[in-house]
Amino acid sequence: MTSHDVVVGVDGSLVAVRALDWAADEAVRRGTALRVVYAVPDRDEAGPILASAAAQVHERHPRLPVVTATAEGNAVRALVRASDGAALTVVGTRGFGGVTGLLFGSVSQRLAAHVHSPLLVVRGDHPCDGDVLLGLATDADVDAAEYALQEAERRGARLRVLHARTHRHITPELPSLVPATSPGQRQLAQQDRAEEAVPRFTMAGLRERHPEVAIEVRTVRTGPAHALLEATREASVVVIGTHRQTGWRGPRLGLVAHTLLHRSHCPVAVVPTG
Repeated sequence: MTSHDVVVGVDGSLVAVRALDWAADEAVRRGTALRVVYAVPDRDEAGPILASAAAQVHERHPRLPVVTATAEGNAVRALVRASDGAALTVVGTRGFGGVTGLLFGSVSQRLAAHVHSPLLVVRGDHPCDGDVLLGLATDADVDAAEYALQEAERRGARLRVLHARTHRHITPELPSLVPATSPGQRQLAQQDRAEEAVPRFTMAGLRERHPEVAIEVRTVRTGPAHALLEATREASVVVIGTHRQTGWRGPRLGLVAHTLLHRSHCPVAVVPTG
């Protein structure tokens, strides 16, 4: 086993079974081993669940190397440790809105705010044969863009890039009343050009490394959380950068990540940006 395995958290629940299937498929796509982690208060509880998980994986992927591991105590801390050096960490959630099993309450967000490598939160209930969707905020999202391109390449899928403008027009200016050459209009035009350049600049160098991937870029004026949420209806997976914010309780996620982790119609891949 190497440190670049796909890691999956299990707990015996039905949602963990689905996450296990996704994780096994991801490991096969990457040509890596699968590491199955179960965090429990008592190690005696882990044996049957881990044995069942390994048997389930081998039934679908007989040649996939699988290692099981038990970690005592908190699931978030165990998976954060396991994510260090991992190619991907996978966990599951239940349907729309609620969470269950391993990821109850705010655990999924806490995990996303602390993992050391990409995290895939398996949610949604439609087939996984759509496009890969990338939520692009700024040119600091280059790691998320690279991950999304790799994911599209592995799946043989198109990459749809959705970029939301960071500036807002607080009061609309009427063209008939405000000259096009006014300072306000010139400033807005400059901002528009800068916003339009973000996805082109970010994707330019990456396109050369992934020439086989078809890329569609769209810039929207609506809020990024709403726009991405609607776009997940037709995606196989959505990829975002974390943009962690530091609060008095430690790192926390922004609105876009919070919204998608709770309401996305497809699995969410969260890529640490720093």
